[in-house]
Amino acid sequence: MADKKIGEYYSPPPKMGKWEGFKKFLWNSETSQCLGRTGSSWAKILLFYIIFYAALTGFFAAIFAVFYQTLEADKPKWMLDNGLIGSNPGLGFRPMPPEANVESTLVWYESSKQDNYKYWVDETSSFLKAYDDLPKKNQVNCSFENPPIDGKVCGIDIQSFSPCTADNNFGYHVARPCIFLKLNKIYNWVPAIYNDSKALPNDMPEELKQHIKEKQSLRPNETGVVWVSCEGENPADVENIKARDYYPRMGFPHYYFPFKNIEGYIPPIVAVQFTVETGVLINIECKAWAHNIHHDRSDRRGSVHFELMVD
Repeated sequence: MADKKIGEYYSPPPKMGKWEGFKKFLWNSETSQCLGRTGSSWAKILLFYIIFYAALTGFFAAIFAVFYQTLEADKPKWMLDNGLIGSNPGLGFRPMPPEANVESTLVWYESSKQDNYKYWVDETSSFLKAYDDLPKKNQVNCSFENPPIDGKVCGIDIQSFSPCTADNNFGYHVARPCIFLKLNKIYNWVPAIYNDSKALPNDMPEELKQHIKEKQSLRPNETGVVWVSCEGENPADVENIKARDYYPRMGFPHYYFPFKNIEGYIPPIVAVQFTVETGVLINIECKAWAHNIHHDRSDRRGSVHFELMVD
């Protein structure tokens, strides 16, 4: 058997230290490789990924372009009953409890301690300041006789909520706290107003029925309102609410509707000042009233619940 030539065998690579091996991996002068690849290999893989990601980007850009062709910038594609929000607005209240108690709806404070009720005053001030800081573009002064023209929206005068103002600590320094109510915005929703005292629902509070009857007889032009009522949820709660005062009126005027996403629009708010028994937890439910607002206590549709306790 002939002896094999020495050239037919591969010699093992020379032993190198870690640092020398790493430097050779970065740049191998013998094979002209950088990080284990030659220049042509790097060029090919770079070209491949450029083409791959360009095609991927173009595909998603085309998908988004087609998708946005079906949408309008200033209004939703699906509205009212066809949308997820539906056509039954809900109520919200301010001020809200601290974020640490995000699931709580309890407004609780000691009227004799400024440090204690200061949180509620500051939260209410911040809520109203956001209203005051909104752009005033397209806003006009509205009334029942002068609703806004097309392209314009109604402004809100913060002073119309007096005595529910920061100067009066929103009533938190005494047992007369002010709670602000707002109706959730639904695009193109128009309220069907209760403006006929003979066609009011049976479950509407008697106080509100009497108020509507008085308005209809004395100021019939001011009955175009999404009415609001706040009541104790239970008989004991009713007894512990001594009085309720609504500012500037007992509801949301019709000229704030519908919401059309016009720049400068601000949803209307109502301040309710409660005079309550101290040292007692009171469950309160406020409702908005219109023919096309339906109430469901379990889902809080058309209403809002909160608790009030003044020590």
